[in-house]
Amino acid sequence: MALPLLQYKPTTQNHRVSTFGVADQNEDTPYIYRTEDVSSYTDIQGIIWASYRQVFSEHEILKFNRQGTLESQLKNGSLSVKDFIRGLAKSEAFYRLVVSVNNNYRLVDITLKRLLGRSAYNKQEEIAWSIVIGTKGFSGFVDALLDSEEYSQNFGDNTVPYQRNRLEGRPYNLVTPRYGADFQETAGTVRTDWRFTLENFYTAKAKQKRLAEGDPGKYADMAASVSGKGNYAQKISAFDIDYLNAVPYRGRR
Repeated sequence: MALPLLQYKPTTQNHRVSTFGVADQNEDTPYIYRTEDVSSYTDIQGIIWASYRQVFSEHEILKFNRQGTLESQLKNGSLSVKDFIRGLAKSEAFYRLVVSVNNNYRLVDITLKRLLGRSAYNKQEEIAWSIVIGTKGFSGFVDALLDSEEYSQNFGDNTVPYQRNRLEGRPYNLVTPRYGADFQETAGTVRTDWRFTLENFYTAKAKQKRLAEGDPGKYADMAASVSGKGNYAQKISAFDIDYLNAVPYRGRR
């Protein structure tokens, strides 16, 4: 029995912005790709590449990630844009590049950006959708997003998803999925790798970093680097000092 989706609501005004509006008609306003505007082969190619950019991101559009069967079905009209997006999100390439390298919480945020054109409202929404991933799998999560009322109202069957909120920083489709801590853990670039363990715990530099502020051990290397030559007391006998001539005498001219 599938668990119902937990209730959540937006927590900031930014998530309540439904569209860009007239005030946002500038260079940051996204170009909307939809099949109603297709009049040539170039236009349908534009829809295909816009879909790849939205789902796979700019830096992941490589030849071996393309889905030839889905492209053919979209070109001959047997597949809607919505189902084309669904096929891209469920492809092996997307799973390898995005799903397998993230935990469920970060995966929810990235997938919402790619498929619904917005980031997660808050942690409550990430938890709610992560439960859907845990019960229905990632494929069921994709179906739940694309078959949702939010997707239908904003994109329908014939529009490529786009970023619906005002641009803040880089666009959503440029968020890199492989720089999360989970991917670094898998790749062996954090503390589980023995090289980094040695570097972070057993080197002199690492030991010095773990010392508390004010600990003399922090300044041991600096003290050792200071030369001690010329700092010893001079061996001078009192009999060698001509103190009678050294002391000023008032009557002497």
